[in-house]
Amino acid sequence: MLDGHVTRTRTTMELFLVLVSLLFVTRCGKTTAEESAPAVINMVVREGDDAVLSCSFGSRSTELELFDWKKDGQKEVFMYDRGTHYNNNPTNQDPDFRGRVFHFAQQLDVGNASVVIRPTKVTDSGSYTCDFPFHQPSRRSHIVLVVGEWLKNRPDISGASPEPIVKILAETDKGVQVHCAVKGAFPKPVVQWKDRAGNIVPAEEPQVSERRGSYDVILQTTVTKTDYYQCVATQKEIKHRVYTETLVLVPVPGNRSGWIVVDFWRGFCLLFFWLFFWL
Repeated sequence: MLDGHVTRTRTTMELFLVLVSLLFVTRCGKTTAEESAPAVINMVVREGDDAVLSCSFGSRSTELELFDWKKDGQKEVFMYDRGTHYNNNPTNQDPDFRGRVFHFAQQLDVGNASVVIRPTKVTDSGSYTCDFPFHQPSRRSHIVLVVGEWLKNRPDISGASPEPIVKILAETDKGVQVHCAVKGAFPKPVVQWKDRAGNIVPAEEPQVSERRGSYDVILQTTVTKTDYYQCVATQKEIKHRVYTETLVLVPVPGNRSGWIVVDFWRGFCLLFFWLFFWL
């Protein structure tokens, strides 16, 4: 009887230990995977400008480390190995990047493993990773770079916000509702309503949606006076600004017109009596 009890207890303990082990392995595996996947940084630059790809090893010096930059997981962009790098030994560097990628030599002692591509080309667009292969997790940076070009002599680059679409919605007892839509922009633009003098007009909370890596933004407001109004979309990251201007006529309240007529006749009568008296 006692042997049977001991056997059941041992079996229960073994099962408990197995469950705990599985839970521990699952949790640890999940944590490791999450830590090894860096946040993706999206960058947009204009063709011909510099593109600084950020990567850091914290405050630890990288002078005696090895870090490797690759594009799309295959192309060798830049490798630094304890003082030797592709600018003095470009044997394995992809020909597309030779002579165009530079590191920050004076900042290696503070852990800066960033590089700069200059000048950029449209073909540089892609996914870049920075790895420290002798440390786990090895990947420390992941950047998606988009290089835009000038199109048809217009100051627009790929991903730049198009001209906002403006609509007048309805008249209310507070004024006139106006609607502005900016579609297919990357990076996400800041959208504002402004009057002709450049003053920001208070508006509702913008409605933002993302689709296929670009953003749609809708911004509505109610204006209370007749004026020219601008819907302005600004993308500071790519130094791009575009706007659409429209004239909004705000009706005078119903009882206002009556006062205008009264004031007109009152002024006319005063002028008549003044002329009659002096003449």
